[in-house]
Amino acid sequence: MPIDLVALSTCTRCDLSLTRQRVVIGSGPASPALLVLGEAPGRSEDEGGEPFIGRSGQLLFRLLGEVGITRAECFVTNVVKCRPPNNRTPSAHELETCRPWLRAQLDDVRPRVVLALGNTAARSVFGYQQGIGLTHGRVTQLDSGPGLATYHPAAALRGGAAVLELMRADLQIVKSLVELP
Repeated sequence: MPIDLVALSTCTRCDLSLTRQRVVIGSGPASPALLVLGEAPGRSEDEGGEPFIGRSGQLLFRLLGEVGITRAECFVTNVVKCRPPNNRTPSAHELETCRPWLRAQLDDVRPRVVLALGNTAARSVFGYQQGIGLTHGRVTQLDSGPGLATYHPAAALRGGAAVLELMRADLQIVKSLVELP
């Protein structure tokens, strides 16, 4: 059953609905090679209505471009669809409240590969308990196919060259998964 975009765009299930400008649903092709999953919209995304359009998104899609994956091939979304105040990490309640929307998106979009960015996304979709430093680059099988977690591009913007190189290596694995028949 397709996701109810009207219900999602007017969702008031948690208090994030009180401080957001808009619900950032996600965007991309109906049958993507790759679903890119972040934590939550930031200020740029809350204002612009699209995920990963700020500095982190620019870096992410530059890195994906290096391995031959374009934004047009990706469905891009977040675990939580509304911006938490001051870009804080979503609470357990907010994550749980938004989980049905994420599950519906995954069922509706059915990507070949899922790329989770950062701890929150990796824990939400893969169930990891350990931090991204121990889980990045690990291929995990989901119902819909393989997935992998890497660092959030914001960490690379803060952490410099070492984090960038780890992301590049992880994205090479993503590219090989996307190319599988």
